[in-house]
Amino acid sequence: MPYPPIETIASNPSLEGLARMLPDVTYSTATGTDLRMAILLPWSHEQPDSTHRAPLVVFVQGSGWEFPNIYKEIPQLSEYARDGYVVATVTHRNAMEGHPFPAYLQDVKTAIRFLRAHADEYGIDPQKVTIWGTSSGGNTAMLVGLTPDDPRFKTEEYADESDAVQAVVQCFGPTDIPALLEATLQAQPDLDIDAADNLFYALCGGPASEHMDVGDKMSPIRYIASCPSLPPFLMLQGDADPVVPYQQCVSMYEALCDAGADVKMIRVTGAPHEGAFWSRELLARIRRFIDQASGREIANEN
Repeated sequence: MPYPPIETIASNPSLEGLARMLPDVTYSTATGTDLRMAILLPWSHEQPDSTHRAPLVVFVQGSGWEFPNIYKEIPQLSEYARDGYVVATVTHRNAMEGHPFPAYLQDVKTAIRFLRAHADEYGIDPQKVTIWGTSSGGNTAMLVGLTPDDPRFKTEEYADESDAVQAVVQCFGPTDIPALLEATLQAQPDLDIDAADNLFYALCGGPASEHMDVGDKMSPIRYIASCPSLPPFLMLQGDADPVVPYQQCVSMYEALCDAGADVKMIRVTGAPHEGAFWSRELLARIRRFIDQASGREIANEN
């Protein structure tokens, strides 16, 4: 009997377009909390060498400054690894478990230094690092970008490495904590910010009304003037966000523009916090920015 023809395709010895995940990489134990990250790699990086290095994207998932779910955006982030990026989605200490500011910022900076210290192992180009965060992770990403190698936030782990980044992507992150607190109290006048189970209490490490200076220290907008070299910023915000007011992003955008930064802002109409904020178009805009910041777009065009 005649058989249908057998289809033939070529093998893929370079493993192009494929990715793998290292799901449970510990980057710090010095704080008493085991801090881990998941790393997505091009499959071809199983044996990286000095001639084949990939740009790095460090992702900080929003968590209300509690312990991030590092797997939430794996489906989106894996696209980057399949296209040749190394992506690390990182945890940090939980403010609600007795770790006030600047614990979360110190931890993410430590993660960046860890990745630079292991650049040979993971095939990372240490000169092409983008940080991307959402919500509280967006706040973290902005602070990281604006405080490169700041001794106030640098721990002893991997101290010889830099925690500076070459680009920042922030999605609906708080930029001015005192203004956010004021807006929160207007919406919830009975909120007790001095109660031990309140987030602002946790971030301040005590009654928030007695530690209002912590809010300033957590506010990226306060660091623009003192930043020695402003990296490129992409800022994205929904104009119907009930958690972080849209004006927070606008004020930060205008302040960065006034300081001469290379900054772009995208307004997502009708978008809430997370959820319908996301779209293929928005993800494509973010990808284009990261490609440009990493020099990938130029390389792909040649």
